[in-house]
Amino acid sequence: MQMLRSIKDIQGYVLGAQDGEIGRCSGFLFDDKNWTVRYIVADTQKWLPGRRVLISPISIGEADGTTRTLNVGLTKDQIKDAPSMDVDAPVSRQYEIALNKYYDWAHYWGGPSVWGSHPYPRLLNRADVDRRVPENTDNDPNLRSTKEVAGYHIQATDTDIGHIEDFIVDQDSWIIRYLVIDTSNWLPASKKVLVAPDWVDLVDWKRSKVLMDLTSSQIKNSPEFDPTLPVNRGYEATLYDFYGRPYYW
Repeated sequence: MQMLRSIKDIQGYVLGAQDGEIGRCSGFLFDDKNWTVRYIVADTQKWLPGRRVLISPISIGEADGTTRTLNVGLTKDQIKDAPSMDVDAPVSRQYEIALNKYYDWAHYWGGPSVWGSHPYPRLLNRADVDRRVPENTDNDPNLRSTKEVAGYHIQATDTDIGHIEDFIVDQDSWIIRYLVIDTSNWLPASKKVLVAPDWVDLVDWKRSKVLMDLTSSQIKNSPEFDPTLPVNRGYEATLYDFYGRPYYW
């Protein structure tokens, strides 16, 4: 069964390596083509000051909601000795290739699935996975920060209708399934609603705006999202039926 979780909820979780804590989850980087989280940005300032540490979902195990911990299948020495990058440096494809070579992981791009040849990131560290660099490798992995995109305005086909407040991610595939939209600045009777990235017509990165293939009336009248309740399959079916969209499952 899939586990859909709020990005805001996961943020702040302790990152537990195989031999001790390495810090906390401080952010997420997702690619703007597949809307899939590629890296967790770790706050390791108490342990590795001056370093930007990226943790791939390839190495992420179970999440413990009781202790608010994400289990990382790496040792502290492995993480410490990984290829380093400056705090403010963008993530290049060359860096990703070097990182995957260091950890002996397959590459997530260039295949038919969101994780290359597989639908789930944890399968990219299996011994039988092809680790050759795909021929269609780009220099730019098109990674965006969820912190940066949170706050982007939502424009329906007829008018502005809200802004992105949060993201709902599938913790098995790390695909962002929904954008959480807050309509409080646009509607008198404000509420939070979910829209799928597949319903996005265009993202205007320069203007910090997301253009939806939906009318403001559709968004206004869509099933309300309650952040205190889990997003289950019944709610998803109601949401997709309301918009008249085919299920993704």
